[in-house]
Amino acid sequence: MTTIRRFCCNDLLRFAYVNLDHLTETFNMSFYMTYLARWPDYFHVAEGPGNQIMGYIMGKVEGQGESWHGHVTAVTVAPEYRRQQLAKKLMNLLEDISDKIDKAYFVDLFVRASNAPAIKMYEKLGYVIYRRVLRYYSGEEDGLDMRKALSRDTEKSSIIPLKRPITPDELEYD
Repeated sequence: MTTIRRFCCNDLLRFAYVNLDHLTETFNMSFYMTYLARWPDYFHVAEGPGNQIMGYIMGKVEGQGESWHGHVTAVTVAPEYRRQQLAKKLMNLLEDISDKIDKAYFVDLFVRASNAPAIKMYEKLGYVIYRRVLRYYSGEEDGLDMRKALSRDTEKSSIIPLKRPITPDELEYD
């Protein structure tokens, strides 16, 4: 049985093996601690039998006005637990918090342009490619900014794709 619960400090010492996938971005400890302190509602772990960490999601809420949105910073599932819809469940949780609690207009995420399985999964979850960010990953690989409109964006204007790629210095950060 799988339990999805809030991430806690002790999990920082137990989840490293989930990050071993070469497509998963790994951050330093203070980065994870900042998210845990500032956006605890957006940081969850999927835990299996024997308290085994199966995967996690971390994100935040940011922006102003119609750019107010939930952001998926990382979602990953250990290889042995994939194809069980854990990522979908974690994504749905973050989307629900963004929509119902924080009243965001959309949820966004960045994914490597070469990560076809993830892009396909996000598209199945209702995300669209909003724009391409040139050399987003370590100045080498392009990233795709994918978005999903939430109930507050009745016109779905937050997901109308941009016609040209952008560079990382054109991104808006809050």
